[in-house]
Amino acid sequence: MVLLVLTIGGFYAIPNLYGEDHAVQVVATRGAEVTASTLSSVNGLLESKGIAVKRAELEDGQLIVRVQNAEQQLLAREAIAESLGDKYTVALNLAPATPEWLEAMGGTPMKLGLDLRGGVHFLMEVDMGEAIRKMEEAKIADFRSQLREERIRYAGVRKTAKGLEIKFRDAENLSKAERYLKSLSNEMVFTDGSVGENYALYASMSDDYLRQIKEEALQQNITTIRNRVNELGVAEPVVQRQGAERIIVQLPGVQDTARAKEILGATASIEFRMVDQNVDQAAAANGRVPASSEVFPRRSGGIAVLKKEVMLTGDHITGAQPSFDEYSRPQVSINLDAKGGNIFSNVTKDNIGNPMATLFIEYKDSGQRNPDGTVKMTKIEEVISVATIQARLGRNFVINGLDHAEAQSLALLLRAGALIAPVTIVEERTIGPSLGAENIENGKMAMIWGMVVVLIFMLIYYRAFGVIANLALTANLVMVVGVMSMIPGAVLTLPGIAGMVLTVGMAVDGNVLIFERIREELLAGRSVQQAIHEGYANAFSTIADANITTFMTALILFAVGTGAVKGFAVTLMIGIATSMFTSIVGTRVIVNLMWGGKRVKKLSI
Repeated sequence: MVLLVLTIGGFYAIPNLYGEDHAVQVVATRGAEVTASTLSSVNGLLESKGIAVKRAELEDGQLIVRVQNAEQQLLAREAIAESLGDKYTVALNLAPATPEWLEAMGGTPMKLGLDLRGGVHFLMEVDMGEAIRKMEEAKIADFRSQLREERIRYAGVRKTAKGLEIKFRDAENLSKAERYLKSLSNEMVFTDGSVGENYALYASMSDDYLRQIKEEALQQNITTIRNRVNELGVAEPVVQRQGAERIIVQLPGVQDTARAKEILGATASIEFRMVDQNVDQAAAANGRVPASSEVFPRRSGGIAVLKKEVMLTGDHITGAQPSFDEYSRPQVSINLDAKGGNIFSNVTKDNIGNPMATLFIEYKDSGQRNPDGTVKMTKIEEVISVATIQARLGRNFVINGLDHAEAQSLALLLRAGALIAPVTIVEERTIGPSLGAENIENGKMAMIWGMVVVLIFMLIYYRAFGVIANLALTANLVMVVGVMSMIPGAVLTLPGIAGMVLTVGMAVDGNVLIFERIREELLAGRSVQQAIHEGYANAFSTIADANITTFMTALILFAVGTGAVKGFAVTLMIGIATSMFTSIVGTRVIVNLMWGGKRVKKLSI
């Protein structure tokens, strides 16, 4: 058993000896594909630029290009991004240099935190103007429904430079509307803007309400981005606000930076609208459509004329999973909340036999800046599917018309939640050790010197038994590294190294207790075999009590702590578990092999 455990621990620790390669990762977006021709063109491009490629390979629909150093990595990314265009996401990465045969058997190096290996750092900016615009649109819809419910006649509601304008045909209805709307909403400021026979009521948001909208937009985006990070499976991420409109995202030890950039930077939502069937397609292609309709491009080609009225938005989506229909075509299975299900049921009931379109809306960085310095966003809208409503739909339905990759991405984005306002990545960088290379080297040296001092002490003080303890201590360190490499969510940080150094000291505690008890039994006149048996048997309860209480403390630290504290707690818990195995079971095996069942008159202890 001991040999099997040590073999498994050693096998998973081996990949950490190979290090990592600087790499550039290419992922296709918006229907494009990374193929063998992409690989060939990238290789040719880098060769013409004089950039040496160590290895370029296609993995799971993405391209990984390994280069010699960080300088060539930056040059390669710029060249590839310029050549491939905006249909591909090109990002920096660090690819494990583990041999392929070892990877095929499941061997991967342990993930390092931002303070050791670095990772990806994103600074994201929230478009507050879009958040306010969305709220204004919601208020317009609310005003219309509220006035209709109260049976107050109005001529129209629209957004103007002065605010939200509600027009009336007479002063009486204007007065009724003002009193009624003021009683419903205290966050809006209403003013009478009538001029002559033009009766108008203007509504604008109060300063407190604007601040509330911005704060809620930022907080909801932070929550949504955290959900998306969780979907990516990143361990110990940092997602926090910076100022009033920005969010910092740090992904330590991330392996798929291109995927992270694509998912975190995307702002996707969907709308369900009815298709306007009474419009001439030729006229629509020239922009001639009724005021109640709009023209949108179709992803598959051509155009679609949709009614402006939105039947349902993605805000009511509670679940989204990629799946396949009976013909093995990709689709996304959608689940709605109760309110959304009721709305969708009522709308589809009245439109059986009519075509309904799914409109995909995405915001992307245009590469330009607004006068106030914020990033100018480009709104991309396209119809991804048009389907005839065959029956009344409820809370569960499907969206089709996507390829497999698009279905996966759309399901993830909708499942993680829609961003209340679009965000853009204003700064992206891979970062090195936050505490500096000197501190990292000091952490490694602390562990090495701690090991050396303990090894020398045990060797001098316990002689032959000290050699056994040292073998167990070395095996314990290998097992800690192996277990850290095996656990998907485990990330080694600088405080984690401190936990490993502490484990080195604690690992010999058990042996010290056992060896001292053996000495006591020998001094009491016990035989060698009795002394060994009593030493291990009587010291076990003390060792177990001490380690269990420490393990529980580390478990509490992991549960309530964040970041660095969690990194320390993880290595401490793993170290405690492995040290108990090596110090009690491992050393007993060696002692039994050397002295068990033999007539021994004296022990080298």
